[in-house]
Amino acid sequence: MRVVVTGATGNVGTAVVDALRADAAVTEIVAIARRAPDRMPPKTRFVRADVAEEDLTPHLRGADALVHLAWMFQPTHRPEVTWQANVVGSARVFESAADAGVGAVVHASSVGAYSPAPGRVGESWPTHSLPSAGYGREKAYVERVLDAFEARHPDTRVVRLRPAFIFQRSAATEQRRIFAGPLLPNPLLRRGRLPVVPWPSGLRFQALHATDVAEAYRLAVTGDARGAFNAAAEPVVDASVIGELLGARTVPVPGKAARAALSALWHLHTVPAEPALLDLVLGLPLLDTTRIRNELGWEPKVSSVEAMREVIAGMVDFAGGDTPTLGPDSPRSRMEELGTGVGEAYSTDPGT
Repeated sequence: MRVVVTGATGNVGTAVVDALRADAAVTEIVAIARRAPDRMPPKTRFVRADVAEEDLTPHLRGADALVHLAWMFQPTHRPEVTWQANVVGSARVFESAADAGVGAVVHASSVGAYSPAPGRVGESWPTHSLPSAGYGREKAYVERVLDAFEARHPDTRVVRLRPAFIFQRSAATEQRRIFAGPLLPNPLLRRGRLPVVPWPSGLRFQALHATDVAEAYRLAVTGDARGAFNAAAEPVVDASVIGELLGARTVPVPGKAARAALSALWHLHTVPAEPALLDLVLGLPLLDTTRIRNELGWEPKVSSVEAMREVIAGMVDFAGGDTPTLGPDSPRSRMEELGTGVGEAYSTDPGT
């Protein structure tokens, strides 16, 4: 198989490339990203391209499958920029795949695409998200784009993976930049340094390790499955889990108060995460993973707690990867550490 991966140098992209490279059925990987890594693994060829601006049809010709991971998280203060990359860019990528005759399209959707729900949901739950949050609005709209794409191209096998939050050590610096910004003192995340951690009331979420979600993508690429699949590990991450990981006592904070604080910091360009993102996370459903386990035979090898422990330790150690997106010492990251351009960094990979 020849597989094309967009967003190949990010958190999930690097893990997916590694998973595909280890599969004997995959003979060539075309890794697409905006910035070239220092090195590429065996069986992998790099192509510099921007899905927000360029036609990928020439790079997709002859491919058996496309894994579309490219996604821009920032700048949250300029939603028209992320819309162009994420929604318009995704629609262009899907049509390029059809024009090139690609047999399978595997798209990175997200738990963030789901409409709010109080408990666990399966893949049939509505994917209207929370329209006021840019990330959810765009993930939900791309789901509608895929609906139309499937109707126009019934012979193309379409798979949508809807994973929970995805973590690994090499993405620690990138994820701190995307969501927390440069003012988070990394050493404070060391276990026992913080006696008390404020925690928004009702906040709980699922997580999984990047290598586990990469295995789900590999199974989707090399198999014959169609449709949507949830992916998450256990247990659910809540205040008690965070308290144990940080060796701290968690203190509940009313959601409105937490949002007001985040809103003030966001409007001051002090943190990059928009306040509507907190609204989205507080309403996220928990994922039922029965279908992916039964139909793809997928089982996570790393618990959500271990994935969280790994990324927190990575933040403490200023860990990063060996691509421009994940690298802790990139010019962009140095600017952000100095407080320049806060909230303007972006990733080409869905790190949620």
